[in-house]
Amino acid sequence: MHDVKSRLQADLKAAMIAKENFTRDTIRFLMAAIKQIEVDERIEMDDAGIYKLIQKSLKQREDAAKQYQAANRNDLYEKEMAEADILKTYLPKQMSEDELTEVIKTIIADEGASSMKDMGKVMKSVTAQVGSSADGKTISTLVKKLLI
Repeated sequence: MHDVKSRLQADLKAAMIAKENFTRDTIRFLMAAIKQIEVDERIEMDDAGIYKLIQKSLKQREDAAKQYQAANRNDLYEKEMAEADILKTYLPKQMSEDELTEVIKTIIADEGASSMKDMGKVMKSVTAQVGSSADGKTISTLVKKLLI
């Protein structure tokens, strides 16, 4: 079994024993999403696939939280942000903007990229190199800034 799945199962058990219902429900939601993909696609998800799923769920939570905040629904905003905080614990340590900028500069130099036309090529290489250590939005913003 994969590391992330094992950790999720162990944390689920611990949350159930400690009667931490919110944590338990968040982990169950994530495990159900993993299981759904595995059944639908007849695959065994690896850690990289699980990280992508977690990042997608995290983005959904943050988007929903922004909408709740705009609607002055602080109760729902806080719930979404609490779920997001739990999901973040399962992602690898995120790279700082400085570290990410250095990686992007190196790739731009290696690829000989000089304009926005090369953005797709650079994005693909950066994403492949950093994996789930940085989110796509941050990578995109930094690549645009460096290619202009």
